[in-house]
Amino acid sequence: PNRPEMTALVTTKYLKHPLLRWFIVTANGIWLDRDTADFGAFRQAVKALEEGKALGIAPEGTRSKGGYLLEGKPGTALLALRAHVPIVPVAITGTTGAFKKTVTFQHPHITCEFGPAIPAPVLDRNNRDQQLQKLTDELMCQIAAMLPENYRGFYANHPRTLELLAQRQATANAPAA
Repeated sequence: PNRPEMTALVTTKYLKHPLLRWFIVTANGIWLDRDTADFGAFRQAVKALEEGKALGIAPEGTRSKGGYLLEGKPGTALLALRAHVPIVPVAITGTTGAFKKTVTFQHPHITCEFGPAIPAPVLDRNNRDQQLQKLTDELMCQIAAMLPENYRGFYANHPRTLELLAQRQATANAPAA
């Protein structure tokens, strides 16, 4: 399962689970201590991006227990800024109960939808935190617009999510050329 062109940031809490730990180590995952400002993991992630690798990140910083979107954190935007890379929003559904299904030899139905790349951020020095938040909101709203309504969570009624949903609806209803 090792794909050298890809890696992911993974919380250190999975170090306690032998099977998950083996999988993450085999897949060259980058361990991230969520309880501290883990600058080592940040540097490893920037290096991976600079080497041209794809880096999987949960922009919320954790998994939602209910399966719906939580408020995004600016870490993804900050990494993209430091490494000068675009961000590709990805909406993943069908993961609830997927591990249990897999170990009981059932086939989980997991889908991934990729949104348009958000260009590498270029921020000016004024209101940097506000600009990172705007970029984070754009990423999360792009993801929300690709998810079924019951998974949109924090971003369900965000004006940008509603705008993106209207655009998707207009595209879906447009006559074929």
